[in-house]
Amino acid sequence: MSNLIPDYHLHTSFSGDCDTDPYHLIEEMIRKGMTSACFTDHNDLDYPLPPDGCTFDNPIEVYIPALKEIQKKVASKFDLRIGLEQGVQPHTVEDLKNFTKKHPGLDFVICSTHYVEHDDPYYPGFFDGHDPMERYIKYFEEMLYTVKHFTDYNVYGHLDYIFRYGPGIKHKDNFKLSAFPAADLIEEILKTIIANGKGIEINTGALYRGMDYAHPHPETLKLYKDLGGEILTFGSDSHDDIHMGYRFEEAAELAKSMGFKYYSTFKQMKPEFIAL
Repeated sequence: MSNLIPDYHLHTSFSGDCDTDPYHLIEEMIRKGMTSACFTDHNDLDYPLPPDGCTFDNPIEVYIPALKEIQKKVASKFDLRIGLEQGVQPHTVEDLKNFTKKHPGLDFVICSTHYVEHDDPYYPGFFDGHDPMERYIKYFEEMLYTVKHFTDYNVYGHLDYIFRYGPGIKHKDNFKLSAFPAADLIEEILKTIIANGKGIEINTGALYRGMDYAHPHPETLKLYKDLGGEILTFGSDSHDDIHMGYRFEEAAELAKSMGFKYYSTFKQMKPEFIAL
């Protein structure tokens, strides 16, 4: 694990699907040689109640002050940034578009698409009765709507999240961007992200969830760079005290091989560029 690249996609007990104590997580990161990270707990407005009853509403009025207090207590040994993973759906864009102005104190926001037509591919049955390709296409159509109408974020998270759970694309060699029916959508999404001054992340969480590549697929990452994308963060998507910074050295080498010279951290929603 690299102690030079902070993990910018981490969950704690402030996320509905995680019970890891924030202090414990920081202590574990320090023990592993890390010096900085950003907590990005879930906030998913109008999340459809899943079979396990898990909810993802962030207690934002408590969350930011609580993390600020933690930030002060660990300041002498760890640089903690305060972030959020904003789960956005087309019908919630309007309600979320001024979120960071209404709730000052955030350093960083990930925008994520977790749902397709108000349904999360994480849960069994998502693909039942559907042509998988139709669901993939719909996923990227909803993402395109989001990036065209929502800009209150810094990077787009796990751009091809749906591939974690869908058939046929869990292995790198089973995907060819030029042959993918949603390739034009993906290109337009990336162009819009870049035009709006936003970035994407390399999310290594896929690597401990049964995939042999990090999000997004390397061909999509290369397209982002070729289109002029520069803002890049690294995130493990960890929900425990084991996977922080997971295989970041490998992810950094991949980024460098594609021409990236910098990665980004964020403070008060502004990017800081650090050489890879």
